[in-house]
Amino acid sequence: MDVSLDMYMTAGTGILALFLGVFFTRTIPLLKRFCIPSPVSGGLAVSLLTLLLHAVFGLDFLFDGTIKDLAMMLFFTSVGYQSDLRVLKEGGKPLLVMILLVAILIALQNGLAVGIAKGMGLDPLLGMAAGSIPMSGGHGTAGGFSPVLEQMGLHGASSITMAAATFGLVAGSLIGGPLGEFLVRRRHLAVASESGDVIMGVEGSEAAEEKREMHTGTDEQAYRRSLQGACQMLLTMALGMGLSRILSLTGITFPTYFGALVMAALIRNLTGRPREGRRTWLCLDEIVSIGNLCLSVFLGTAMATLKLWELSGLVLPLIAILLAQALLIFLYAAFVAFPALGRDYDAAVLVSGLCGFGLGATPNAMANMSAVCYKYHYAVKPFLIVPIIGAMFVDLINTGVITLFLNLI
Repeated sequence: MDVSLDMYMTAGTGILALFLGVFFTRTIPLLKRFCIPSPVSGGLAVSLLTLLLHAVFGLDFLFDGTIKDLAMMLFFTSVGYQSDLRVLKEGGKPLLVMILLVAILIALQNGLAVGIAKGMGLDPLLGMAAGSIPMSGGHGTAGGFSPVLEQMGLHGASSITMAAATFGLVAGSLIGGPLGEFLVRRRHLAVASESGDVIMGVEGSEAAEEKREMHTGTDEQAYRRSLQGACQMLLTMALGMGLSRILSLTGITFPTYFGALVMAALIRNLTGRPREGRRTWLCLDEIVSIGNLCLSVFLGTAMATLKLWELSGLVLPLIAILLAQALLIFLYAAFVAFPALGRDYDAAVLVSGLCGFGLGATPNAMANMSAVCYKYHYAVKPFLIVPIIGAMFVDLINTGVITLFLNLI
């Protein structure tokens, strides 16, 4: 029996999943330790409930994706606004090396997944659904490309990509920290510290008095800037949809959010740079905050509306591909990335971060690096480079590589 939920009921289900996930994170230390996002844990719980109802009563839930799609577009628009090309100078050579390593990793993830799928006689689109879309892209890119995979003929693409992204979050945390710690200890790159103060450098810049003063102001000012930021994002999305329509004339498959992401990046870098002594006309802090809020709503809704029963015939092939992805990033990080980055302490910390956003998301990368630095000492460059790559380059590079693979297979 079909159970249809309209736009409002679907949005309510997603918000319920988000609140449920917040409760889980507060009460289950393991979720916080491995940086499992609240929308993921709560949404997975709701989707397991719908799976139970489907198995026992034969209910087939039909969800309206309008709110989910809007939240996704707003999130990727905020990602575009975070793409400031000037920060390339701050990262130096290690930043450029990391960007190259990430690009190669993304290509390898897709090649491996598609190769395994073809070798098992399965649709290569299944390989793409377990490649860099959920691995380097995480839940955000998984939700963004799921409709594209569905349109190309992969039934249950959303459930597959979301399940793979959840696996990646856990695996990235389990691999990254231990690998970084092993490299430091094995090569005697640093001496373990007995003080818990070594990680304070991570919070130092945000905790400084001058940083707090930047965000002071009246409620009315905060409201106006939030409204202005929201309007800027909506206008950018409108221009981005126009760009997407133009790009569609090329015959190349792009995700729906690609035009908005590119348009936001262009606006940021061509017109949004602050003049000396003046703030930029773009409300970047507010845009980032709105984007993060929309990501939570999107993830909660996307995870809660999964149809897990659609995975029943794909469990073994999917597990095989995901285990291969975990082995790939371990070998790649230890034997390619670590030497390429210089085999020093910073390289070990960066490798732990690479595992984090190579299988999960930037928060995983930051958590992995923090765990290594907590045991030894704080490293400046990794905490500069990884957020830049996570905010600016991973999604852009991943979208381009995925688009290339989708048009070749």
